[in-house]
This record gives sequence, structure tokens and C-alpha cells, in this order.
Amino acid sequence: MTLRDMVQERMRDAIIDGHFKPGERLVERPLCEQLGVSRTVVRETIRYLEAEGLVEILPGKGPIVSAMSWDDARQIYDIRRMLETAAARTCALNITDELAGRLREALVELRREFSEKTPGGLFRATSRFYSDIFDGAGHNVAWEVVQRLNGRISRLRMMTLSSFERDRPGLDHMQAICDAIVKGDPDEAANAVARHLDDTTAIAERLLAAQESEN
Repeated sequence: MTLRDMVQERMRDAIIDGHFKPGERLVERPLCEQLGVSRTVVRETIRYLEAEGLVEILPGKGPIVSAMSWDDARQIYDIRRMLETAAARTCALNITDELAGRLREALVELRREFSEKTPGGLFRATSRFYSDIFDGAGHNVAWEVVQRLNGRISRLRMMTLSSFERDRPGLDHMQAICDAIVKGDPDEAANAVARHLDDTTAIAERLLAAQESEN
């Protein structure tokens, strides 16, 4: 992993975890001092995070942490529903012993990170789980689309994980998705993904609506 990759991870984790708040300015000099890197690396990192939708550049103000609106979240969940249900369905049709083993291993890692709830670890474990599903489905182009949204998806995930309103814990949903794929049931796999997204979408709508009413 390069220095730039490590800085990108640390900055992404800080935004996902809420260390940097929506609307907060990202000032180069303090960031250089905190991260121990040059302005060039900080600028490259900010441009990378801008491409992920975690940072926006405002004229006359510079880079700030992007706010998450319900309209943005709704579109992200709509895209996830289309891509993830299709990937889960096809992955179930393509299931092999080797792929089943990979999914179970990814779920073990995901369970460990869920218990610790560290944003970086959870981001990487969840990405691995879904990467295995999309890879098993052969949906490589779709996975590229998801990766561009992963930063914002993870912000939503950390927000909904902290809610006590969930009808079913997130890890239970992941287990249901994995179980349906491993037993080769495409309809149940797609339905498990849909139930998971129904749950998280409803919570995100309530939480973001409350935030927007306060502003």
C-alpha cells in the first residue's frame, strides 16, 4: 500500500466515522501536520475523496465534507437495489464450493468488524463481502459502479448501524443473504437483499429527514 493509499484510507475513515462533520472545511496545513504528509499528497487525497462524493469543492471556500441529503441517499439505495439484487441472484445460480467458502470467510470477518464497529475495518470487510458476491456473479462492471459509491454507502451504513430502530440487525441480513446464495436459491438471495435495503432505507429516510428539519 502506498503512502497516498494510506492517507486516503485515514481521511475516508475519519469522514465515515464523523470525525470530520458535514460542511466542515478541510484545511491543507492542519491536515498536513496531522497526517505527516506534503500538501501534494493532501491535495491528491481531497481530489480522490471528491470523486467518491465524500468531499466537495466550494468556490471561495475550498474543500468541505459533503452533506448527505435524503435525495442523495434515496438514489444510492435505488442503485444498490438494482445492482445488488441482480448480483445476489446470479451469484446464487453460479455457486460453487470454492465460492461458498469465500463468502463464509468474508462473513466471519464481517461479524468480527461489526462487533468492533471501527469504520475502516467495517468498510473493508463489507466491501470484501459484496466484492465476492459481484465477482461470483461475474458482474465486474457493476462492481466498479458500486466502488465509486462505497464511501457514501459506508457513511449511510455507519449512520443506520447506530440506530436502535432497525427491524433486524444488519449482520442478520448479511447472514440471510449469504445463506440464500450458498444454498443456490436465487429468488431468496434477491429477496434477502431487498429486505436488507428496505430496512436500511426506511431508517436513513427518518434520520436524514430529522437532520434536514434541524438545519
